[in-house]
Amino acid sequence: MIKTNAETFLNNPVLNEEVFGPFGIVVACETDEELIKITQQLKGQLTITIAATHEDVRDNTILINILKDKCGRLLFNGMPTGVEVVYAMQHGGPFPSTTDSRFTSVGPDAVKRFVRPISFQNWPDEFLPEELKNDNPLQISRIVDGAMNLESLKLQTT
Repeated sequence: MIKTNAETFLNNPVLNEEVFGPFGIVVACETDEELIKITQQLKGQLTITIAATHEDVRDNTILINILKDKCGRLLFNGMPTGVEVVYAMQHGGPFPSTTDSRFTSVGPDAVKRFVRPISFQNWPDEFLPEELKNDNPLQISRIVDGAMNLESLKLQTT
């Protein structure tokens, strides 16, 4: 684990490179503007975790919108676990995390070639896109547990 400040991170491209393995970098920002600049500079990531309250999300929509375009899996107060072959699994992301962000490398949907998928892991229903809300307000056909479904979902939330 290393720690740096926003100015050093922004001026040193090496610090922006992904490192696999037990490594982390903490970038201390003094202003919201520094945080936005760092976020805009990030390359594609497999996962990004937002450790926040509901109020934090409401107050930082610009930041959240930038981050959702930088990853294949956006987590809310969770840890990115391993991958498994299930319909809900998305393991990919924008370049350079994968060579083509339209592909998930794991699961039944790995054959889909014409979308840029993103999953919202552990996100409260109120922050999900309309297409993903549990009550299905758009009344679209969705795949739920491998089967097409138009019904509202009755899911337990944490």
